[in-house]
Amino acid sequence: MNTTVNGEQVQEAVLPRTSLADFLREDLGLTGTHLGCEMGACGACLVRMDGVPVHACLVLAVQAEGSTIETIEGLNETGAAADLQARFHDRNALQCGFCTNGMLMSAQSLLEANPAPTRDEIRDALSGNYCRCTGYEAIVDAIHATARDRAAETEAVK
Repeated sequence: MNTTVNGEQVQEAVLPRTSLADFLREDLGLTGTHLGCEMGACGACLVRMDGVPVHACLVLAVQAEGSTIETIEGLNETGAAADLQARFHDRNALQCGFCTNGMLMSAQSLLEANPAPTRDEIRDALSGNYCRCTGYEAIVDAIHATARDRAAETEAVK
């Protein structure tokens, strides 16, 4: 398989039945992609493939051939979601942290596509993520606050 992961070219032999999540975790050591339900219901394994959030547990690694994959580690390396992560912390939008990486991937994708989402649009974007600890209001608050902060920064630059 030949793909780009977090900006680095990766060429690895994989078994046809290997999931993208297992490939990222086991072969590349990118353990921020969590495995929860392994049925695509919880969102803990969300990564971006060619800019689109996907459940890595449902994608075979061979299906990522030629694609660009971004994991939570990639977001951390670039600092693209540092403000979002800070707001999650400020708003206590994380507790055990198991779902947080998938939530951040969904939220970052939403904010890139829609810089000023409504609370309902945020809830809709998170519908593929499941959290057992925090409830969703703090998470929605964190994403909404990040959107406001980013809009204010953009306005200040003008």
